[in-house]
Amino acid sequence: MYKTQADALEFLQVFLGHLSETPEDREVVLCVPFTDLSALSKKLHDGQVMMGAQNIHWEKEGAYTGEISGLMLKELGVRYVIVGHSERRQYFGETDETVNLRLKAAQNYGLTPILCVGESKQQRDAGETEALIASQIEQDLSGVDQTNLVIAYEPIWAIGTGDTCESTEANRVIGLIRSQLSNPNVPIQYGGSVKPGNVDEIMAQPEINGALVGGASLDPKGFARIVNYQ
Repeated sequence: MYKTQADALEFLQVFLGHLSETPEDREVVLCVPFTDLSALSKKLHDGQVMMGAQNIHWEKEGAYTGEISGLMLKELGVRYVIVGHSERRQYFGETDETVNLRLKAAQNYGLTPILCVGESKQQRDAGETEALIASQIEQDLSGVDQTNLVIAYEPIWAIGTGDTCESTEANRVIGLIRSQLSNPNVPIQYGGSVKPGNVDEIMAQPEINGALVGGASLDPKGFARIVNYQ
């Protein structure tokens, strides 16, 4: 929940200026608050950077005050949508059941969902990481088309806490996630305190296909450095 429309446009101007050297096959997606989507849509049309939303409701329309439908996102040129982010699960009661409904809704409207899975520090300390993520994958992806999907592994204990997940450990868990999929070619991202200083090491891991960047994406120059990882 950052950046007004004016802030977002100012960010975009600086950010785009640092992408001249970015490889053409590198997908860059900005998942911005709903209020910024319209303003950015006009600037990003047919450009190198695609637009994503931070959530989607499972119904086309209805009495769901405060929610946004796939039809509304599609109209604005949104291509991706985050589903099941740890903060949605932690603070807003998102369950594997509602995550599954949102994933299917995104795909029904031709959007590519970015499914977030991951464990808390309490769950990791209790040795429950593998079982929890296996359960999330099984429930969340029931009936979901794995040819139009991105998955992000976000260890909740490594988000904004100062604790870091070693890149080799992130690679191990992402390998476990991949082994559970019917489509092994699903892009799997790592998300958990990704910064300009550690992105090169993270992206060198063989199982990791991308990064889901949180706080470090707020600075346009720093985020461009992440996008331009070596």
